[in-house]
Amino acid sequence: MKVGCIGLGDIAEKAYLPVLTALPGIELHLHTRTPATLARIAAAHRIPEERCHADLDALIAQGLDAAFVHAPTAVHPQIVAHLLAAGVPTCVDKPLAYEFAESERLVRLAERHRTGLAVAFNRRFAPSYAQCAEHPRDLILMQKNRAALPEEPRVFILDDFIHVVDTLRFLAPGPIDDVGVRARVKDGLLHHVVLQLGGDGFTALGVMNRLSGSAEEILEISGQDSKRQVINLADVIDHKGQPSVRRRGDWVPVARQRGIEQVVLAFLGAVREGTLLSARDALATHELCERVLTAVHEQGG
Repeated sequence: MKVGCIGLGDIAEKAYLPVLTALPGIELHLHTRTPATLARIAAAHRIPEERCHADLDALIAQGLDAAFVHAPTAVHPQIVAHLLAAGVPTCVDKPLAYEFAESERLVRLAERHRTGLAVAFNRRFAPSYAQCAEHPRDLILMQKNRAALPEEPRVFILDDFIHVVDTLRFLAPGPIDDVGVRARVKDGLLHHVVLQLGGDGFTALGVMNRLSGSAEEILEISGQDSKRQVINLADVIDHKGQPSVRRRGDWVPVARQRGIEQVVLAFLGAVREGTLLSARDALATHELCERVLTAVHEQGG
């Protein structure tokens, strides 16, 4: 199976390449426009020179069966559109694009070409979060915070807060019929945002504070007089009377803990089976992010 990895930055190097290079039956091809990075990554993973490409057309000409896109968000529309037009099933890092209209265009393009398109929302596959979908969920609380990192609102929401938005949608036990947003914007930079979603019998609250003093991610779900808390996608604490703690095993790879390995296996498995993957549900997350952005701009002046 010929698989392309497009973009060799931090997320590709730390998360995806260790998984892809360990899979049997994969002929991995690399693409980046930076020659030094291409040479370094290829050497580290013993990938022969003939599988290294500085030109996207040259990569596509290899007859790819599938591709992973880890390039910067700003160039997603150009790269993904090129792959889809060539009929290459594509898995792209979130978001599809910074602008909702561009994300929608890519989903429609995939449908027109009848080519699979997936967005790598890895938290849906992370074991500690996926198991939460089996727990009663009257109230969902998620925080994903960082230190000293205020950001321009669109980059803040689409490159980072989108994880919170998608996780709340994934865990919501029913249709969402109420959306509320509060935010703090200062000097054009977004400091924090709070998203409240509501539906029949449940409330979901998502928070991101970029001036929180530390980087942390905490998920809490509760219902039927019980609560489950997940700390940094690793430690799981169940509360029903006395708390019980389950910690990530010492030998569990980080890529598996964070759902990266599962994303890769699910995507490639679907491609092998001829399943046409749709990004329509991922597009709904992008649309909700756009609603958050609209509210942020209204509150920020």
